[in-house]
Amino acid sequence: MAERLDKHILKNGMVILGESMEHVGSAAFTFLLPSGTSTLPDGCCGAGAVITDWLFRGAGTKSSRELNDALDGLGLHRNSSITSSHISLGAALEASNLANALALYADIILRPSLNAEQFELSNQLAIHNLTALDDNPQQKLMLNLYEQFYPYPLGAPAVGKADELKNLTAERTEAIVKENFYLPQTIFAVAGKYDFGAVCKQLEQLFDAAHSEVDKQITLGQRGRKYTHEQHDGAQVHIGMMTETVTIVSENYYDAMAAVSVLSGGMSSRLFTEVREKRGLCYAVAARYHTLKQFAGISCYAGTTPDKAQETLDVITAEFGRLCEGISEDEMQRAKVGLKSSLIMQSESSSARAAGIASDYYLLGRVRSLEEIKDKLDQTCVDSVAGFLKNNRFEDYTVVTVGPKEVSLGNSEG
Repeated sequence: MAERLDKHILKNGMVILGESMEHVGSAAFTFLLPSGTSTLPDGCCGAGAVITDWLFRGAGTKSSRELNDALDGLGLHRNSSITSSHISLGAALEASNLANALALYADIILRPSLNAEQFELSNQLAIHNLTALDDNPQQKLMLNLYEQFYPYPLGAPAVGKADELKNLTAERTEAIVKENFYLPQTIFAVAGKYDFGAVCKQLEQLFDAAHSEVDKQITLGQRGRKYTHEQHDGAQVHIGMMTETVTIVSENYYDAMAAVSVLSGGMSSRLFTEVREKRGLCYAVAARYHTLKQFAGISCYAGTTPDKAQETLDVITAEFGRLCEGISEDEMQRAKVGLKSSLIMQSESSSARAAGIASDYYLLGRVRSLEEIKDKLDQTCVDSVAGFLKNNRFEDYTVVTVGPKEVSLGNSEG
């Protein structure tokens, strides 16, 4: 697995990262712009969702139609996302079109039209997407769970809140773009087939813009409630729970990942076996690791019926607690296989790798090679996971439910 990380810092402080994948004919890139949900002014929750659409409604000398025709003409597979810390804008395309794509994205980031009439369309789309969550209670539940679990404003929902989106104005949103798109704290990553020297030279020219110093410090508030219930007259109760664990910078990070995989790494995992197969308590159950820079947690979702909701929560928390009693060698091996399979799939996707190296640099200040990750997984063992679990017991939970019936935290409070 031969890998080479390219790195360059532009004169304005913008970080350029690259990882060559010569066996592919594509290139993928990601811009991490420091304008995530936690950076927004009070009363502007959801502005990021508006911005990621509004930016593409004209930029530079191109109208909305002309810009999108130009992007489509390059065969771009566009992607955008909003996290607590960043707006991510990226694309994958044939490698020969990379330079033309970067020129267009420079206009989108530095010279968006931000037309007031187009703002209304972008804002209405964001409101529509928020309203559509009523038909997706699982996603709505998990957004609420993150909001309650993380200290304010780190868990603010990217989709926004209805009242704040309705009160959002074009002027205020334009000010957020101008203040938050701060190049010295922007990370650019490219993966696939590219000429790094040419990319750096082009980006130095495209992003040669002066920026005054911006204070991006975030003042953290309190965590949300330990238990939140949203009444919903449906046939199911949706349960979300989350407990704190180590962040990606911890030496126990890979032990935490292995523990999550034992809990929820497939049809032989503990949650699937104990909660669904043996007891028939729910139709869906899964856990995952989620990290920000300062905090991390293991979240779990289960969908069940009102009469089984309490038992479902109790059994899930019991399984979280039972991990501390130890795991078997077979469970450890299955966890490693699953984690390595995910690693292999990432190594074959230029889009996944571009996003991965940008995220690594933000979270760690460096980029892990795929070989390093593989070696760390190989070093993880039953004893190392047991040591981690002994010192990091899962005892304190944040719980959110949506449905016709509440549950009692009971044993979930540890």
